[in-house]
Formats: sequence, C-alpha cells, structure tokens
Amino acid sequence: MKGIIFTEFLEMVEEKFGEEVAETIVDNADLPSQGAYTSVGTYDHKEMYSLIRELHKKTDMPASQLMHAYGLYLFATLANSYKPMLQDIDNAFDMLRSVDEYIHVEVRKLYPDAELPHFDVKDIGEGKLEMIYTSERKMSDVAAGLIEGCLMHYKEKATITKEMIVADGSKVKFEIIKN
Repeated sequence: MKGIIFTEFLEMVEEKFGEEVAETIVDNADLPSQGAYTSVGTYDHKEMYSLIRELHKKTDMPASQLMHAYGLYLFATLANSYKPMLQDIDNAFDMLRSVDEYIHVEVRKLYPDAELPHFDVKDIGEGKLEMIYTSERKMSDVAAGLIEGCLMHYKEKATITKEMIVADGSKVKFEIIKN
C-alpha cells in the first residue's frame, strides 16, 4: 500500500484527534516500518489495520466508522491535491464511473507499483449506479467514505447501500441512488 495512504491517515488523526493521539497509536501499533512513512514508499496494508485498531482503542469508535471517516477525509484531500485530474469531471456519477478507467490509470503513472482496488461500475437505471469493489485488503469502509466524499465534493445527495458479496469483505457491492 502506498505511503500516501498512511501519511494522509496520520494527518487525519492529528487533525481530528490531536497530535498526541497520532503519536500514541504509532507507538502502540508495533509497526515494522515504525510509522516512518513517506508518501512514495510502499508498506504492508496490515500496518493500516494496526493503526486503526489502536485508534479504536483510543477513541472507542468502531473501526468501520474510523475507516469510513478516513475515506471522507481522503477524498477531500486527494481532490484538492490532484485538481487537474478532476477538472473535466462535472458530477459525482461521472467521477465514480471513471475510477478504474481514468483515475487509477493516472495514479499508476505517479505510483507504478500501486496495488489499487478494482471497481466494476455500471448504470442500473436513471440516477442509479452500481459499483462492485474488489480488493484483497478488504477496506470497503474506506471505499464507502470515498464514495460519500465524492458526492459531497460535487454537492450531490444520494443514498448509498452496501452489500457484502464475499463474506470476508474482499468483494462488496455499493448501490448509489441519487436523491
């Protein structure tokens, strides 16, 4: 998993919970990298689970809620950092449709060794989109936050439903229906 995912997570923790909490979760997580992340480095995704587990212990917030909050935060941060990628995209559904065919292609140009989740996206009716998330890292709660963050970015309202296709979370269906 690319380091930018870790550095942004720790930025979110500092912003929402304070620098002391961020330092504590890094110290307590027993990380092979010792939490010394660079945005271009590559780290084991299990370190993210360790950080989330420690943040859960500090905040008593469910891990799924913390991961969702991170997805919201991450979309806003990435949208701000990579504005040129989004300049020709006018709405949330167009953005969501373009994740694999455009956004992930551009990400791979920046980070050729990035292991990205796969999204199979299709229109299922007027104002309805289905996204099938597939990833061995099983971070669909982050994906849900990213989807919600995308809707917020484009100032659109929709209902998002989530259905586990594979019980371990490696394949999840999202239905996004515009309100």
